[in-house]
Amino acid sequence: MNICLFKSEEINAPLSVKDERGEHIIKILHKKEGDSFAAGVINGSAGKAVISKIENSQIYFDFIPESEGKPLYPLKMIIGFPRPIQLKRLLRDIAALGVSEVHLTGTELGEKSYMQSNLVEHGTAYQMLIDGTVQAAGTHVPELFLHKTLRECIESPGLKTGNELKLCLDNINPTGSIMGVLGAQKNKPETVIAAIGSERGWTENERRLLEEAGYLRTGMGPRVMRTETAATVSASVISAWMGWLE
Repeated sequence: MNICLFKSEEINAPLSVKDERGEHIIKILHKKEGDSFAAGVINGSAGKAVISKIENSQIYFDFIPESEGKPLYPLKMIIGFPRPIQLKRLLRDIAALGVSEVHLTGTELGEKSYMQSNLVEHGTAYQMLIDGTVQAAGTHVPELFLHKTLRECIESPGLKTGNELKLCLDNINPTGSIMGVLGAQKNKPETVIAAIGSERGWTENERRLLEEAGYLRTGMGPRVMRTETAATVSASVISAWMGWLE
């Protein structure tokens, strides 16, 4: 853990040493009374927590906010619902990269059973976003949205803000490379939306839907990547082009 995150109602309460965060503080960080550790409020302030005492298997600490936390970048990602094991890694990694929104959607070629996964219902998906945020030593967690179809997804109000660059990643029939498309832009947009298909990619119908909605079809070279890899690579390329990695 690069930061211990707490819900707002937890930040002023003692932490059990049996809690995952408590175990990390005591067993990994070897913190004692008087020591401090990086802490923050989920979707809130970041700072440090000073341990006042440890007794009765409880860690008592005082949280001292120092900043508003690292902001998320205005990058929204549409992801064709991948297999659950990929989804866990994908959510963790793009949260660490600072993506602000993740829109998981059913696709025509995607395996329908993946959408029946209980990862979202049981909170596992959100926990992966938390894990990625902790990895980045951030406090702000990306928002997660679910859509049954691509049409429903791209027509959602949050993806139609009016001043965004829309990219559709397509390894089968791209009209240009992602680097070429980004380099051709005269001005940096306020927001970037990147759409990545499920394991078997987009259908012609979905390509048409995306093009009609203003998405530019781009590729990332001849090599075929997993959905999770394509999401991480494209987010990294976009972040570098936008200047967020400087």
